[in-house]
This record gives sequence, structure tokens and C-alpha cells, in this order.
Amino acid sequence: MLDIIPTSNGPQQRNLTESKHTMSARPLFTALRRRLYSTSTEAPRPIRNILIANRGEIALRVSRTAALHGIRTTTVYTAPDAASEHAHASPYSVNLGEASAYLDAEKILRVAKGWGCDAVHPGYGFLSENSAFAKRCAEEGIVFIGPPPNAIESMGNKSASKDIMLSAGVPCVPGYHGSNQDPAFLAQQAEEMGYPVLIKAVKGGGGKGMRIATSAAEFHAMLDSAKSESKSSFGDDTVLVERYITTPRHIEVQVFADNFGNCVALGERDCSVQRRHQKIIEESPAPLLDPEIRKDIWKKARDAALAVGYQGAGTVEFIFDNDTGEFFFMEMNTRLQVEHPVTEMVTGVDLVYWQVLVASGQPLPMTQEQVEAGLNGHAFEARIYAENPEKGFIPDSGMLLHLQTPKVTESVRIDSGFRQGDEITTFYDPMIAKLIVKGDTREAALAKLRVALEDYQVAGPSTNIEFLKTLAAHPDFIAGNVETGFIPKHHDELFAASQTPPEVFSQAALSIILSESQPLLPADPFTTLGGGIGYSGGFQTRVLHFSDGHSETPIAVEVSQATADSYNITIGTTLLPAVMIRQDSSTLYGYYPHTRIESTIVRDDDKLFVFQHGKQHQLTLSTPAWLEKLRGPKEASNSVVAPMPCKVLRVDVKEGQEVKKDQPLVVIESMKMETVIRSPVDGVVRKIVHPEGDVVKAGVTLVLFEEEAGEGGGA
Repeated sequence: MLDIIPTSNGPQQRNLTESKHTMSARPLFTALRRRLYSTSTEAPRPIRNILIANRGEIALRVSRTAALHGIRTTTVYTAPDAASEHAHASPYSVNLGEASAYLDAEKILRVAKGWGCDAVHPGYGFLSENSAFAKRCAEEGIVFIGPPPNAIESMGNKSASKDIMLSAGVPCVPGYHGSNQDPAFLAQQAEEMGYPVLIKAVKGGGGKGMRIATSAAEFHAMLDSAKSESKSSFGDDTVLVERYITTPRHIEVQVFADNFGNCVALGERDCSVQRRHQKIIEESPAPLLDPEIRKDIWKKARDAALAVGYQGAGTVEFIFDNDTGEFFFMEMNTRLQVEHPVTEMVTGVDLVYWQVLVASGQPLPMTQEQVEAGLNGHAFEARIYAENPEKGFIPDSGMLLHLQTPKVTESVRIDSGFRQGDEITTFYDPMIAKLIVKGDTREAALAKLRVALEDYQVAGPSTNIEFLKTLAAHPDFIAGNVETGFIPKHHDELFAASQTPPEVFSQAALSIILSESQPLLPADPFTTLGGGIGYSGGFQTRVLHFSDGHSETPIAVEVSQATADSYNITIGTTLLPAVMIRQDSSTLYGYYPHTRIESTIVRDDDKLFVFQHGKQHQLTLSTPAWLEKLRGPKEASNSVVAPMPCKVLRVDVKEGQEVKKDQPLVVIESMKMETVIRSPVDGVVRKIVHPEGDVVKAGVTLVLFEEEAGEGGGA
């Protein structure tokens, strides 16, 4: 059990903000600290039972640290998460009910009190930055493992936080952060500061409620879109408008403060490589950063935390202008970050344990000098998402049919809340796992990341793993030349089409044939699936057709059995004689004249996932003509379909309305993300198939056009 014992020298006697590497806090902070750190004379309060008010990998992460220090944990889950790993991580677990119940503060408080919990850890997302929840915890006598409510409120409002930062001497991006939300007034402000401008929800986060307007002509459309998404995500459509830096980096500092006025910076992270304004890969320390600027960013981050009387773990995020070398305060996340493991890797600090220490009334266990002396090596975190990068990174869902992860070592860590057989649902964020690696140098860490990604196998929903492999091997990323526009800037290279090796088709075809009860030995020539059968030298010949997403027409693979244990495979004009050794579960071993090939093959109906030589290939087995006929006609070409499982939030057109190509038709929501579905053609809307509020599956028709709309309909 973690018992908190006051240190002999007394935490009040040391001020960690006054180190040889930093300047003293401004006079403004002195009064704030006297007023805000009023608990410094209170005795430490032991924490013995934590309610983890979250799900997935962060719930498991908190549970692991608690267990190491003898602290009991109580977990909560919702109906969609009943079979999840975090729901079974503790013998004390409570069903909250419907999917949205992780946001039900009162229900969570009732569970905490009913199960004897003396503290709540909110993780990230959900209630983690909800000041009202933090206040309610205090009212109920429960420790909120996070910052005080006033700090959450001050930093949660992006307009108010910038005023506080300017007063504290922390630089901010020029812009309008006031309360006047008249569209004409905001457009005038944008005109005065010059395009491009960033429109951002004042209570936003995770890229939601954020739009970029490059000209006056599109300002109002971007403003409407940002306000709509902000309203649905945060219940507030207030936005700010500020200058958009064209070649920015996203650099953030992990800060930690206690309730005695001590604050340290635990290095910085570079989170520049993003899609949909959301991070995809993070690293610490930030590459190619001048040492003096690095120290200045740390100091400004600590000033920011002290300015609001911060306590606990927080992240101060900055925009770094690659063109000028300037950096500006962007926002502060008043919680533990998703990417906190990279900081843990390079500092050797357990940030969750520090959260518990500070929440229980203990001073920080390290000084700034000790933190800096302990910084060691370089770390990366790659987020493994269920999403389709080639379709604009739209989220995906479905069962994890196959899951193989890299071997975990001291320098390779995996934080995940899913196991093979679990389902990625549409109710929550589509992140499957976080892959974290560390090396002595950035080059060494990046090499480990590439190898670990090659060992990562996921079959079921689409994932970004192949994209991450390409990204980690890109010359500019290797060189550290990163910015938030990295993906669009290098789009053609990152999404370059690749040819599927003939051995992939060969292994896939052999896997299907060997999985049948009677392979190609003489049998009834009329019993076949997916191709034709003939005879060659007394043995059958089988032809299968596969689509790989790259070729315009299906690839024909002809397999003929030469002897009892050998096969000849012809792919187009390429002949591949092969001898099969064995097939263990989903792994197929084949000896070819030029090499031995080991493939893991997972079949889901007519889709095959082939993992071979560290790369995933997806093939689709073409349906025989007779089966196509049984299934009926394909979806009409004059329709717009849902690109993912989703809820229809808004329909912007009416039946009988004439629309132009790229005109918004409907707005959908999936996994907390809004997507505008636009018209693929000029035409006339014949039918709105699914009205606002409907929940639909991927591929379901949303809008149907009149036939004369022409070909090419799609989302």
C-alpha cells in the first residue's frame, strides 16, 4: 500500500523553479502561488483505491502502475466494452451501461463512493479536462488525480488562456481571441491579419472544430464547418481566429507541478507529423532544435504552468515556425497525454506514479537539474489506428481476426487495450495500440521502430501500419525535417503505388487450395469455388482470380499439381514451380527454386490478408459469375455511399435539388470525427435514403441521384 510520509526537510523549503538553468518566476506568479497553493501545509493523504474513469490502453496503463505500488484499482466499462481487456483488468469492475456513460460524471462518482475509492484517475479524453467533474470529486471527498479545477478552466478556454500567457510573458500567435462571434466581424479580423488563417474552437482538442481558410472566398464555409463540429463535440461553437503559420512544427513540453509551487519540465516532444490535425507519430527529444531554443521552450512551458497555479501532469503545446525559428503558445492539455510514454522512455520516470504522488500531497521527487541529468537517448511513439490512409485516413471498425505484436523488451514497449478477437467499434477512438521504442540515438531508435513495425500484424479492419512503415523510411523523416504539413507535402511518395510480388499471389492461391478438404487430386471437376478446374497429367488444374487494389483487372493464378507434394503456379506469363512443406494454422511455408517463403495468411470471406517479408498485402478473391448472379445487381453507380460505419448528422440537400460536383450533401460522424460527404457529379438528387440521425454501415447508400447524373458516383 502506498503510504505518503512527509520528507524531513519539508517540501516548502525547496523551490524547484529556481535552478541554474532557469530564471526566477515573474512577480505576477508570486501572488498567484500564494493564493493557489494553499494546500501546502496540509498533511499528505494516502491513496489506496483508484477508480479508473476511462477505457482501453490508458485504463490498463494506470492499473499497472497502481499494482506496482500496492494500490487497488476499480475499473468501469460500458456495454460495448463488456468483453474488453480493461473490463477484466481488476476484480473490481462496474458496468456503466450505454456507450456514452464514460461521460456520466454523477454515475462515475456514485461508483467511486460505492466501491470505497478515495481517488479517481480520468486518463485522457472523456472527463479528464472537465473542471466541473474535478469540482464534484472535491465536493464528494474524492481525490481527482489531475490539476485543480481553476487551472483546467483557465487553460481549457483557448481565448482566455492566451490572455493569461501574454500576461506571463509567454509568446502567442497573433489573432483574435475575443467573444464577438459575428461572422462578418470575424471575417474582417481574418482579412486584417492576412490569409491563411486558422479557425479553431476555443474548447477544442484532437483537431476537432479546427479549419484552415486560405482566402476570403472560403472563410465563411470554413467558419460554419468549424462551429458546427465544435458545437457537436464540445457543446460550444465559440471559435478564435489566428494567423496560420505555413511551415509549422508542433513541439510540446511535458511539465509537472506539485502543490508547493514546484514545477519541472521533463523535456519536449515533437508531434509534427499529423493527419486530420491529429498526431500520428511522436518523438523525444525534438530533432534539429537549437539547444538555447530548447531551454527557452522549457522555461516558457514552466512559466505557463505556474501562471495558472498548475498541479500534476500537463503538456504545454507550442507552434514552432520553421521559417523564422520563433515559437508561440498554442494550448495546454491539462491531463496526461496519449504520447506520454516517449517522455517516460527518455527520462526513466513513471508519470502515472508521479501523478499519484502529487495528488496525494507529496512534493515532486526530482529537481529540474536531476531531470535534465537523467535525460537519456531518443524515443518514438507510433500510433496504430484502425483507419484507411489511402482513403483520407477515414476510421475503420471490425473484429481483430489476427493480431501479432513485436516482442516487448526494455527498449520496445506496446500500450494496447485490445487482443485478438476483440472488436474495434464505431463508438470510440479507433486507436488499437501505441508502439514505443527507444535507442541511444535518433538513428538507432528509428531503426528499431522500422523493425518493430515489420513485426506488427493486424488483420480485420484496415490499419495505418503500412503507411507508418513508409513514413519511417522516408528520407526527410529520417533526416528530421518534419513539419505539420509533412504528409500532404510528401503525399505522392508516401502513397506511391507498389507492385504485388508474384509469390504473394502464389502463397494466397496455395493457402486456399490446401485449406479445402480435397486439394487438387483427381475429383469431381464440377465442384469448385472461385475458378475453373481442368486436368494436367492426371492431376487437377485450378485457376483463381485475385484483385490487389493496384491492377485494373483481376490477376489470374493457375495452380497445377505436378506430384503429390509439388505444384506449378502460373501468374500471367510467370511460372513459379514450388514445393510445399507444411501449413501450420495460418502460416504457410513454401520452398521455391530461388528462396524459402514464410507467409501468414488470414482469410475473411473473399478477402485475404497476406503477411510476407515484413509487409502486409490485401487480396480479394474474385467472385465466380454464377455467385455474382445469385447476389443480384451491384450498387447503382449514381449513388453516394457511407465510406465508414457512421451516424448521419446533417443532410444539406433536398430531394429534387440540383447540385454541383463537390457540393456538400451530408455530414456524417464516426469515432468522434465529422466528415463532409460531397457530390461526385453534377446532378439531381432523387432520394435521401438515410435522414439525419440514422446510423448506417460502411457501403450503405446515403443519397441517390437521377440516372442522368452520369457515372462515377461514390463517396
